[in-house]
Amino acid sequence: MTFRYLAPLIAFAVLILVFVIGLTLDPRELPSPFLLKPAPVFELPSLREPERRVGSANYRGRMALVNIWATWCVGCRQEHDYLMQLAARNAIDIYGINWRDNRPDALRWLQQFGDPYVFSAFDADGRVGIDWGVYGAPETFLIGADGIVLYKHLGPLDESVWQRDFVPLISAGSPAP
Repeated sequence: MTFRYLAPLIAFAVLILVFVIGLTLDPRELPSPFLLKPAPVFELPSLREPERRVGSANYRGRMALVNIWATWCVGCRQEHDYLMQLAARNAIDIYGINWRDNRPDALRWLQQFGDPYVFSAFDADGRVGIDWGVYGAPETFLIGADGIVLYKHLGPLDESVWQRDFVPLISAGSPAP
């Protein structure tokens, strides 16, 4: 008989504990299943030259950023000027994956706003994005020279994020603890 009254109290206490733990988490931090693991290997048509194949083999052996972007993505527009600055500074090679987009729109976007990418692969159906565990655009992955995913950033990239999260890893050449 006492368990009948105690069970709801225990369930309520567990629920409160889960709620309190949930409040300490950052909802913008979505873990990547590839963090500290080899980046997915991919090969896609080039956005600019559909007959040419581009992919992970193009940046093998050097540290790189892989940026998932699309013209329909508001955050991608927010971060684009900053990507142009990074490219102009030659801070790191940036490779784009144009994700679930329309090729003519994407080409117009790059013509209008500039092209910070060494290349942009065209992932029209989003399959490569799925392989990368992409939740939405923009997402930026830091890939080590050994092909390991060192960091994943969800959302627009800016100078404060760059300095806080990327620069230390690039300087160290290794993942954060």
